[in-house]
Amino acid sequence: MTDACFGHPRLAAIYDPLDPDRSDLDAYVRMAEEFGARRVLDIGCGTGVFALLLADRGLEVVGLDPAKASVDVARGKPGGDRVRWIHGDATALPPLRVDLATMTANVAQAIAAPKDWQETLRGAYRALRPGGRLVFETRDPAVRAWEKWNRKDSYHVTEIPGVGAVESWFQVTEVDGPLVTFRGTYVFAADGQVLTSDSTLRFRELREIEAELTAQGYVVDEVRDAPDRPGREFVLLARRPEADRA
Repeated sequence: MTDACFGHPRLAAIYDPLDPDRSDLDAYVRMAEEFGARRVLDIGCGTGVFALLLADRGLEVVGLDPAKASVDVARGKPGGDRVRWIHGDATALPPLRVDLATMTANVAQAIAAPKDWQETLRGAYRALRPGGRLVFETRDPAVRAWEKWNRKDSYHVTEIPGVGAVESWFQVTEVDGPLVTFRGTYVFAADGQVLTSDSTLRFRELREIEAELTAQGYVVDEVRDAPDRPGREFVLLARRPEADRA
């Protein structure tokens, strides 16, 4: 099920203004350049910020997301016609041979069910050309980032042109082993509407991630530190072998 913050049209429309600093994507742009990627699959593309950054640089990009409202926002942005947008998940992709597949921000953790995660890795593997790379980030569970996900630390009021003031905050509602569930609350001053969005993230240990990638046929080339969140996140660089089982 798609989280309301991505799937509800009113929330998808304000997703970007509520999170305007996307400097976290700079590292992914650099990696696309580092690997000489010309064709990229952006898994969990959301409102299309990263996909459009790459398209602006002349890359051939496929943006994939299960939230139709977010894909609609992405498609309607300037330059949106330069990206191939797909509403769906990695289990039902058309035939592709991309150089690079990415999952930026919280995408990898949001695929919380083990079966869904395995199928996503398989779908990305099939979409990659031999030698192509999968890159994604995930929070280090040892940092316990969720302990600051509360109203006091996350409350903001954002003035959005054409929308008005929107209050927003997050609050953890449950911690169950590696699963952390939290609720986002959004209050629209214009009409008083209150919308909520419940999300669950899986905090995987590094050894667990590496083992799963290996089980799906990948070679794990490197684990990097996230430059925008040093010491808090892992960035996994995996590769489909040149000569593989497919």
